[in-house]
Amino acid sequence: MKMKKSLVAFCLSASLLAVCPTGALADVNFVPQNTTSAPAIPASALQQLTWTPVSQAKSQTTTTATAGQTLNVPGISGPVVAWSVPANIGELTLTLTSEVDKQTSVFAPNVLILDQNLKPSAYFPAEYFTYQEPGVMSADRLEGVMRLTPALGQQKIYVLAFTRDQDLQKTTKLINPAKAYARGAGNAIPDIPDPLARHITDGKLTLKVSTNTSSSILVGPLFGSSGPDAVTVGNTAAPAYSAPAAAPAAAPVAAPAPAPAVKKEPVLNETESYFNQGIKQAVAKGEIDKALKLLNEAESLGSTSARSTFISSVKGKG
Repeated sequence: MKMKKSLVAFCLSASLLAVCPTGALADVNFVPQNTTSAPAIPASALQQLTWTPVSQAKSQTTTTATAGQTLNVPGISGPVVAWSVPANIGELTLTLTSEVDKQTSVFAPNVLILDQNLKPSAYFPAEYFTYQEPGVMSADRLEGVMRLTPALGQQKIYVLAFTRDQDLQKTTKLINPAKAYARGAGNAIPDIPDPLARHITDGKLTLKVSTNTSSSILVGPLFGSSGPDAVTVGNTAAPAYSAPAAAPAAAPVAAPAPAPAVKKEPVLNETESYFNQGIKQAVAKGEIDKALKLLNEAESLGSTSARSTFISSVKGKG
């Protein structure tokens, strides 16, 4: 057990530098894996939530006032938003945006990342989601980019967004539109005050899911396939489709026999050595997500030694 904990800690600490948005979080100092600072949410409460699926290369926009859910937990104010994200498509980049409304107010999001068994894996407090100036196609907003690597063997991970009591006591400084215009036009920036957006419990949140190839935070146990079965959570499946009744057939038609399974050819020794060497080098450099990717690819080609190479390399590194 001690060895396993040290391995997970090693994997996480090796990837911290890649989780912060470029430049925007230079003054924010926190460790995403320190979930002890997040509100304590009972597993039974999490299981009752309805988790909205968000697919790869898609965005899901939710207005908390109309589609938020109630989570009666000390420290959390107002409605929460719950999403599920596919965990079997490789490394993930999640971009969460909270838009400033016309009344100059904004939802200050906190995000708790949970693995397939609803165990907290990373926590991004409101300070992580920094102010972004409006652009041609975007409004004033708070935004943060989270890079994650779901551990092998998981089908979904879960993303919970909420705001806290202390967040409602703060404001976000925006840029005055006249300043933004002057900057864009190359004129002198006028010395005028910037508006302050108050923090509220009702907001407009957008989550975008894409894949990435850079270092990221490990979500879930390192050897996910050996863990317990995924827990049952609130409804995440699309409604079942009911086919219309068909006229009775004249006679039953035999179903075609299933095609025989194609026997996978053993991987060549040269290929086996190539992947094993790559796994060792990646682990030695602390690039656990890269090593996991090589392991996955090697096993898809029929490798029988890649997993043992990965495990022994991580043990040696720990």
